[in-house]
Order: sequence, then C-alpha cells, then structure tokens
Amino acid sequence: MARSERKPRRMVVGDGTFLWWVRHDHVAGEGEGAGRRCRNLLTVRRAGVTGRLLVVFAEGPGRMVSDGFLPSGAVTTAGGPALNLHEPGTARAFLDAALAAGAQLPDRATCAVDGWAFFDAVAATRGSAADGGGFSA
Repeated sequence: MARSERKPRRMVVGDGTFLWWVRHDHVAGEGEGAGRRCRNLLTVRRAGVTGRLLVVFAEGPGRMVSDGFLPSGAVTTAGGPALNLHEPGTARAFLDAALAAGAQLPDRATCAVDGWAFFDAVAATRGSAADGGGFSA
C-alpha cells in the first residue's frame, strides 16, 4: 500500500491539545476489474495517547480525492465544493462534526468514520473556503 504522510500539526481545542495530519493511500477495489482505489485520511489524536480518530474519504461515484490531478488533501463531490484537509479550520470542522455524531477519541484504539457523512455540513460551515475550494492557484 503506497501512502504519503505529513508531520503532525498541533490543534488546541478547549483545554486539550490534539495532533492531526493528512495522508493519502490506496486500497484494493471491489468487484470485477477493480483496481486500486484512492483514499484521503484525516487522523486526529489527543497529545500523549496513541488512540486516534481516523476520518476516511474513499473515492467513489461522485466523490473525488487527491489523485495526481487534484491537489494533496483535496476532497470534493461532483459539482460541489472542494475542501482542503490540510487547512486547520477544515480539520477542526471535521473533528467537531465527528464528535457531535458520537465518534470517540479513544486512548489506545482507532475509531474510523466515513468523512463523506460530514462533508456537506462541513462545507456549509467553511463558507468562503469551500466556495474557493480552499486551494490557492
């Protein structure tokens, strides 16, 4: 499995400090003739613990992620806005949305959630960043 990783960045939420990073990887596709499928992964964990929240964006019909044509960290829907997972505000918005939906930040385990479930709500809260795609030309 090929993947790209970035150094963790810090985010302070209330009294807590979190580490977060974005990476891209590939998984085997399903069905006849399926090849590798791209995914973007937003990982968030509390500082000092190994458990993490993994927000997964798998490519699929009408759902696109960075793939050599889109910039690193891009997640977008057909005809919809593009979000940049490398932006701190976007990472924070996905963390908030996942926690509000009941996702956990475990001390030692991994809690994986489908990031597309929160995409529309996060795009709406990101406002102008979502309108411009959150990417610079």
